[in-house]
Amino acid sequence: MTHDPTDHFVHVRGASENNLRDVDLDLPRDAMVAFTGVSGSGKSSLAFGTLYAEAQRRYFESVAPYARRLLQQVGAPHVREITGLPPAVALQQRRGAPSSRSTVGTLTTLSNLLRILYSRAGTYPEGAPRLAAEAFSPNTAAGACPTCHGLGEAHDVAEDLLVPDESLSIRDGAIAAWPGAWQGKNLLRVTKAVGIDVDVPWRELDRKDRDWLLYTDEQPRVLIDRRGEADDTTGRDYHGTFWSARKHVRHTLADTKSQMMRDKAMRFVRSTVCPACHGTGLQPESLAVTFRGRSIAETSALTFVDLVTLLGPEGEGSEGDEGGEGEVARRLTQDIVERVEVLLDLGLGYLALGRGSTTLSPGEAQRLRIATQLRSGLFGVVYVLDEPSAGLHPADAEPLLDVLDRLKGSGNSLFVVEHDLDVVRRADWIVDIGPGAGEAGGQVLYSGPVAGLEEVEDSVTGAHLFGRVAPLERHGRTPHGWLHLRGVSRHNLTDLSVDLPLCVLTAVTGVSGSGKSTLVTQVLAELVRRHLGQAPDDAEDSELEIDVHDVTGLESFDRLVRVDQRPIGRTPRSNLATYTGLFDAVRKVFAATPEATARGYGVGRFSFNVAEGRCETCQGEGFVSVELLFLPGTYAPCPTCRGARYNAETLEITWHGLTIADVLGLTVEQAAEVLAGTPAAARSLQTLREVGLGYLRLGQPATELSGGEAQRIKLATELQRARRGHALYLLDEPTAGLHPADIALLLRQLHRLVDAGNTVVLVEHDLDTVATADWVIDLGPGGGDQGGRVVATGTPAAVAGTPGSATAPYLARHLDRHRGRHPDRGES
Repeated sequence: MTHDPTDHFVHVRGASENNLRDVDLDLPRDAMVAFTGVSGSGKSSLAFGTLYAEAQRRYFESVAPYARRLLQQVGAPHVREITGLPPAVALQQRRGAPSSRSTVGTLTTLSNLLRILYSRAGTYPEGAPRLAAEAFSPNTAAGACPTCHGLGEAHDVAEDLLVPDESLSIRDGAIAAWPGAWQGKNLLRVTKAVGIDVDVPWRELDRKDRDWLLYTDEQPRVLIDRRGEADDTTGRDYHGTFWSARKHVRHTLADTKSQMMRDKAMRFVRSTVCPACHGTGLQPESLAVTFRGRSIAETSALTFVDLVTLLGPEGEGSEGDEGGEGEVARRLTQDIVERVEVLLDLGLGYLALGRGSTTLSPGEAQRLRIATQLRSGLFGVVYVLDEPSAGLHPADAEPLLDVLDRLKGSGNSLFVVEHDLDVVRRADWIVDIGPGAGEAGGQVLYSGPVAGLEEVEDSVTGAHLFGRVAPLERHGRTPHGWLHLRGVSRHNLTDLSVDLPLCVLTAVTGVSGSGKSTLVTQVLAELVRRHLGQAPDDAEDSELEIDVHDVTGLESFDRLVRVDQRPIGRTPRSNLATYTGLFDAVRKVFAATPEATARGYGVGRFSFNVAEGRCETCQGEGFVSVELLFLPGTYAPCPTCRGARYNAETLEITWHGLTIADVLGLTVEQAAEVLAGTPAAARSLQTLREVGLGYLRLGQPATELSGGEAQRIKLATELQRARRGHALYLLDEPTAGLHPADIALLLRQLHRLVDAGNTVVLVEHDLDTVATADWVIDLGPGGGDQGGRVVATGTPAAVAGTPGSATAPYLARHLDRHRGRHPDRGES
């Protein structure tokens, strides 16, 4: 088929990527096309796996032979033909861990402009040479602080960590960082031999002796006389070498291959602000240059709102920008201000250029990328967007839609994978995939203008979009006690006091940056964790500094369960079956088969992490890593086992006609039938189905799972444990990335937890979810410095009527829309 340039459609023929069933489709260009359907229906397979992948493949083919060779490993999308497809740009919700050196400024490229501004138009100290733009970046050799190498942090041991109990003597283990076994005894003997008392409490030792023991770089060799020791078995004298506590910790971190040893050593290390650059990461010469009275570090720390004030035409010192350099300054500041104003329109005025990208939510990071594209000036491009409204308060979603309209108005096409029905209503065209998920999906139920979907009876999306589904049940439970927090300060929470009801479901709401996640996933989680004496989940948690005046009610909890969107693993080796534990039951079934018993194959043989059973080419991963020059690396199926993970001998063992690799290839729905007679596996599979994950494959690599899927896997794993007691469940936007039908499934499970006597607290934007909550705590009124306060609290109806709340008008409209057909229990 030759492409007619006057035909304003993209024509897809025979798309069979993942679960798509030989899909033929025509999509209008220069329009906003919404791809809808339940989670796992095939939306992303069509939008990203087919359309974007084909556009990317064509781009690679136009560049270098090197890239083309790698494409043969990565593979082309399974589609017969696509015509009329313009170049494509993907704006996805990246959930991986970004670099600690990446900032808001680097994501938006605004830092580049600011560095040029300081290089060309900055005020230099008298006699100082002019610096190149890269000298204003902590990520270059020219600009990095020589002490911390541009990181802005100094990592060193701290005395209170090395010696947690000063009442102990050295003999009794005062120096917790010292090694155990023989090396620990050796250090004790050397200390005694150099004349330091090892039997008095640490606090009674001279300061110079304490500092020497903890920090010296000296390593004296001392003759150790073993006579008279109680545990002397050899009686041999020897020369013992001394290591200070700091030297031992540094040596361990530098040399050990053991993760356990590294983790132990890291317990004695604290990150502090670099004393040389005061956390900026920049060399002194760069910090000495100013623009309108501020160094580049000070300017980067300003919120976008304040940055516009500083760099705008009325900014302090702007009247001096005249002449040659003044013209450069005027043009650069004007360009920066225009770019930042787009970010203000998107509700991101509370962010600053210097803010680390690791602290951003996926929704914030995606809006930053969208704003950057808006200023790029491209036209005739297809932008493929992954749930742009995910993680957004309704008040933030409106300006986002305006920006998308501007992208479309610039002559571009928007292909948007979306669940938010308000966004879908704004589309020009809708492609609904279904009717179900996984094997039950993959068909185009409808493609056309939005209004036409109402006639499609099989469409779950249509049922929700046009009000054919009964609203979710509201419970209106009465709290059984309260958790009272007084005077909480962290990030933008300043002297906050809040009361949290127990044994109910509470939704914490507010615009982006209002402090919701800080309150729930940091403050609340950390206070309960410390009360229960639990170890931190990771190193970041162990360093949380929370200022709180008073807390009452913590004794109500005997367990803390954080169900977050962090990946369940970072490589293809981790998957659904291994994380939930159901794979243990599957391996036992295979090991018990007559053929496995005859060959002497135990349970370990059927683990792809064990050498005897796995494919040696890919080490049991099923994939090999493919590095792309100048582009992100990717994974390709292993050429030996073709993704099966196991060696040929292991795959000769079958159970019910299936190999172990075949079982990993089953969906949860299929496995529920096959493994119905295996109770340990059946229970896991049932809970996975109950949270709407029936479409996932058991061996689906963790790298392929969205944040929302990872969160529901964790929830399902928790639900199958069926413990008694009063637990606190904390969830951060559990409905993000879910179709309204899947949200209903998820909420049923969360309310089950509450009915069992637990407390559930979730950060949430979805109005269906907020309306079903027993209690709402609304933070705001804005983001950043304008947030961090409790604006409204009470039942959903009470919060909906609160003046000054950004959530109230949207919640009120939602409740009004469903009033009269709501199956309430307790709340009018």
